[in-house]
Amino acid sequence: MWKVIIRRILIMIPQLFILSLLVFLLAKMMPGDPFSGLIGPNTDPKQIAALREAAGLNDPWWQQYIHWISNAAHGDLGMSYTMKQPVSTLIGSRMVNTFWLSLLAMILTYALAIPMAISAARHEGSLWDRILLIYNSVTFGIPAYVVYLLFIFIFGFTLGLFPTGGTVDPNVSGFFPTLINKIYHMILPAITMALLGTTAIFTYLRSGILDEQTQDYVKTARAKGVSEDHVFTRHILRNALLPIAANFGFVITGLLGGAIFAETIFGYPGLGKLFITAITGRDYSVITALILLNGFLALLGALLSDIIMAIVDPRIRIE
Repeated sequence: MWKVIIRRILIMIPQLFILSLLVFLLAKMMPGDPFSGLIGPNTDPKQIAALREAAGLNDPWWQQYIHWISNAAHGDLGMSYTMKQPVSTLIGSRMVNTFWLSLLAMILTYALAIPMAISAARHEGSLWDRILLIYNSVTFGIPAYVVYLLFIFIFGFTLGLFPTGGTVDPNVSGFFPTLINKIYHMILPAITMALLGTTAIFTYLRSGILDEQTQDYVKTARAKGVSEDHVFTRHILRNALLPIAANFGFVITGLLGGAIFAETIFGYPGLGKLFITAITGRDYSVITALILLNGFLALLGALLSDIIMAIVDPRIRIE
């Protein structure tokens, strides 16, 4: 297993280099620069030119890249020109919020999708199975922002059951009251993300269960008189869960990326909302840092999936 992990980590190094180069070049191709928004009727062009020179924007692109990637390797992601803060500080403060929201959404997603898939597969062709299939088809096809807005309108504004912005009320103090209030602020966006995120897990697991039921070893176990519950839990379900385990790392990174719309619409101050703010403000240092971070998390998710598969599937360790 360690050989698999080491090999995957070594493969990540050139992948990260190519990713960082592409992110930097795409940012350079975008129109304008961080100082374009400062230009107005009364702006002195010499002042803007001096700012661009001080920021190194007049240097050759390869020099700018070397300077940027060397600073990023030491944790210096530059300065946000619109928010007047170090990018690493901004990302660090928002990453905690996004992490806890994504974690809660992931727990709810698995808690919903796995029982749904098991129930649908064990009652294949029934009315309940068809209802679940229709539900997952609808949630897969409907735009996420429509559901977000609908849930905010119903449960936030109309019924007033959940807050519609922020992470904690300003008048709350103390560790446990603050913790409970933060969870309360996360419930509505996390539930909405979970309801829309069950499709992949439901489809993989339901198909895996139906496929495993037709295997010869299952027929042999049943012919030997093994109870149906034992056959299902110890044989069918265990093997059907392997693709879900392999997809676990990608689910994590997918939730982090999918939080962009949820955080923006729900007014939740995380990485997603920061990304939208940076795009509208042409804050390229924040944009490149967030895209690079998201790409790194995607590679990390792939590594995590390989590690999980190496743990649960002995054939990978042998290979």
